[in-house]
Amino acid sequence: SNGEQSDLWTPLADQGWRPCLESVNTPSALPQNSEGYLQVFLDGGLNQQRMGICDAVAVAKILNATLVIPYLEVNPVWQDSSSFMDIYDVDHFINVLKDDVSIVKELPDEFSWSTREYYATAIRATRIKRAPVHASANWYLENVLPVLQSYGIAAISPFSHRLSFDNLPSEIQQLRCKVNFKALVFVPHIRALGDAIVHRLRYPPGETEALSSDYLRVTTDQNDKQRPQKFVVLHLRFDKDMAAHSACDFGGGKAEKLALAKYRQTIWGGRVLNSQFTDEELRSQGRCPLTPEEIGLLLAALGFDNSTRLYLASHRVYGGEARISTLRELFPLMENKKSLASSEERARIKGKASLLAAVDYYVGMHSDIFVSASPGNMHNALVGHRTFENMKTIRPNMALLGQLFLNKNITWLEFRQAVAE
Repeated sequence: SNGEQSDLWTPLADQGWRPCLESVNTPSALPQNSEGYLQVFLDGGLNQQRMGICDAVAVAKILNATLVIPYLEVNPVWQDSSSFMDIYDVDHFINVLKDDVSIVKELPDEFSWSTREYYATAIRATRIKRAPVHASANWYLENVLPVLQSYGIAAISPFSHRLSFDNLPSEIQQLRCKVNFKALVFVPHIRALGDAIVHRLRYPPGETEALSSDYLRVTTDQNDKQRPQKFVVLHLRFDKDMAAHSACDFGGGKAEKLALAKYRQTIWGGRVLNSQFTDEELRSQGRCPLTPEEIGLLLAALGFDNSTRLYLASHRVYGGEARISTLRELFPLMENKKSLASSEERARIKGKASLLAAVDYYVGMHSDIFVSASPGNMHNALVGHRTFENMKTIRPNMALLGQLFLNKNITWLEFRQAVAE
């Protein structure tokens, strides 16, 4: 009904929460002498690396070290070699944090030997290899500070999820927020493409209008008169990597099971095997990513319909276009980067998973509603960022939904009521 629709799009009420950054006192001056240079090597995709960057700044603060702009490893799944400076505005990053942490773009000549290749060939005294997952601040003071003081440099690799979320001083937690929500800004061409996509979602062109190749154009008079439309961003985390890692059955029969088993062996060398649980048990435990068909039913049950403008934020959906055909039938106004931007506009991000994800992240931060189909690093990053901005986000409970989808006798009315509850 129209009443349900209007409730669905209503922005979140102000509940009195305020970002912690607003209460940060005037920063104290940086100590004159740094303990040395801190290098970190970050693996994973865009959002895992983003969390690592926040942690790296926090660790540099704890150690009173000078942080070298983090090195982003090539992701073995997506094969993207984009650097920090390819993704983020590095001058903005350094400037925003200048009163908190000393940051340099590269090492001075005397430490130019400290490279990824140098640490790959042998055991090195300046490399910290065994930082525990979610290590405490004291662990860094006891294990990394002596290396900094002895050699003037310390390189931590690997560095994903290597700082605790708990029992840290409030100023360190606030600094993490400052990095994530203020210092990390995408490079101008990503923001420009993101703005163009958001504009085309808000002001869809008429059927006779061709997609302009100039996404920097000034808003036209027609757009000024047109009422902006609301849109939903759906992060459909249903790529081959996720499907293989979950050990769930997605209805593709024996051929699909063999293909996923082979992929698991290739990527993880047998470390991820077929689960000891049945498919029904996995689904009822919420351990299976929602399929495009399932997320379509969920959105329809919530009250979205065929007039809803939906932006699909996904890199590669497992099964391709055939897999999302049902979702497209339910939501014919579904768009993505390819449908909203010309090939010329996408030239600088083509084939670069981190830059493609950055555009989706940017659009996701400008949507009326964000729906995250399954937990993961993109889910964590955007849910956190949108919470910080008090923006509406829908996070499905996969365990409860899994139990609903296993019920083959449920009626549509019962399903809608159960989803609402």
